[in-house]
Amino acid sequence: MPTKKPLILVTNDDGITAPGIRTLISVMNEIGDVLVVAPDSPQSAKGHAITISEALYCDEIVVDKDAPQKEYACSGTPVDCVKMATHEILKRKPDLCVSGINHGSNAAINVIYSGTMSAAVEAGIEGVPAIGFSLLDYSMDADFNPCKPFIKKIVQQVLDKGMPKASVLNVNFPKLPEKDIKGIKICRQANAHWEEDFDKRVSPMGKTYYWLTGKFVNEDKGEDTDEWALANGYVSVVPTQFDLTAHHYIQELNSWDLNEK
Repeated sequence: MPTKKPLILVTNDDGITAPGIRTLISVMNEIGDVLVVAPDSPQSAKGHAITISEALYCDEIVVDKDAPQKEYACSGTPVDCVKMATHEILKRKPDLCVSGINHGSNAAINVIYSGTMSAAVEAGIEGVPAIGFSLLDYSMDADFNPCKPFIKKIVQQVLDKGMPKASVLNVNFPKLPEKDIKGIKICRQANAHWEEDFDKRVSPMGKTYYWLTGKFVNEDKGEDTDEWALANGYVSVVPTQFDLTAHHYIQELNSWDLNEK
């Protein structure tokens, strides 16, 4: 008997016409039945923002008339897209949500700011297995083809084996030809951060404005991190959870005199 195809939700934060998501859609069409709900314009670094102070629009569009998937362009954030898909558009929960392929790394602390990963996290909150994919190349002309076989392998494993509740996968690809990628490494998130700076300017009308700039600083020398994997030619896979409790700190907090009058 034929096996029923999995239902796969595809989203991103670079916008529905970005090259990264078009590549991801093409790979998912080889695996399952695809629904695309993605922002109608770039929404990078939106994190887990949702739209509550203005109306949301979500319109069915055709980007590729020869492709089988249905596609919806949403005026909101990546998280809005997942909420719209799971609560308004789909009649049942998808079997998988994939987000990306992002133009730029979401390794280390970048996972906190990432709209790509926040979409995956929102799917996880909804009880849907989810994966965020990112390529360490910020160019809109980036070559996503080397990512394809690795995406297919990771997605198939998730569909076959499932994922624990409250967990999603953060997958990052090095900027390398496929033949030079050494393999896949299961990693932890590197201890790294951004040292922010602001480029202060004055408009022709005399009003001060700022552009956020900064330098990425990796203080982690471990060889089990996502940053190490990417720097050494591997695809990094970090299991990520959305329980933000600092469990290791609970015992110490319980020793404080918080209830004494």
